[in-house]
Amino acid sequence: MALLEYAIIGGILYGIFFSLVGVGLNLIFGVLRMINLAHGQFIVLGGFGAWIVYQYLKLNPAFGIVLSIIGAIIIGYPLYWAVVPRLQKSADPEMLSFILFFGLAQMIDAAMILGFGVSQRSVPTETLGAGNIGLLGQTFPDSWWVAAAVAVLAILGLYLFLTRTRLGFATRAVTANRAEALASGIEVDRISLLSFVIGLALAGVAGVFIPFLLGSVSPSLGDGLTTTSFAIIIIGSLGRPIGTVVGGLVFGLGTMLMETYLPSWSDLVPYALLVIIVLVRPSGLLGRAVRQT
Repeated sequence: MALLEYAIIGGILYGIFFSLVGVGLNLIFGVLRMINLAHGQFIVLGGFGAWIVYQYLKLNPAFGIVLSIIGAIIIGYPLYWAVVPRLQKSADPEMLSFILFFGLAQMIDAAMILGFGVSQRSVPTETLGAGNIGLLGQTFPDSWWVAAAVAVLAILGLYLFLTRTRLGFATRAVTANRAEALASGIEVDRISLLSFVIGLALAGVAGVFIPFLLGSVSPSLGDGLTTTSFAIIIIGSLGRPIGTVVGGLVFGLGTMLMETYLPSWSDLVPYALLVIIVLVRPSGLLGRAVRQT
């Protein structure tokens, strides 16, 4: 029973964090109808940002959150205007986005290897708290609780933005039907740019906690994180950012249960869940199909 409690509580914490890992990818797809295959690389950049803040600036790695947001703005704006408008004018923007962002992912990987090498970089877990917090008799490192808390705040902030602000309403309109939003006078390019930058910022913020949840950060993690993120948003609902929370929790619980009882099979969890959900409920657990334009 204690093992089951450990797996469930740990799975919820893990799942909440991975909801943040995937939500930026889902936001970008929902608004832009493009798959950012460099999503995992932007997460890894956030992880290296936390490492730089700790290693060179001698600050708490949590300040990497600020660095990630600034980096998303600096990188996101020119990257959007350089590639996205051209892709959207093409006959098949989704397929071309696969190719372009795949190439971008390889470029970022190469840049990170040149800048940081191939070695894993770690940050001491005690920098986010040296103790353990218990719940129902089960204890987990402070860093896990901090990561889950930041994830909750970030996702709650995104939810409030989408449901309580004029820009959020416009974002949801573009997600629902881009052509109708444009016809109604919504500045679609502005909304797309904002969503792209927010999506990159959320990826970077999640990356700050990768050294704590995964033990270290290295350039080789990018593709795996993209795959996991894609599996999570498919499980929840593709094109519906808040649905990523459902996908993240299912992924987290499934992973921790497997690591507790069948650890040698735990790496198969995201792929097995993805296949099962696609076969049983292709539109995701929330049951809403991706809109047509």
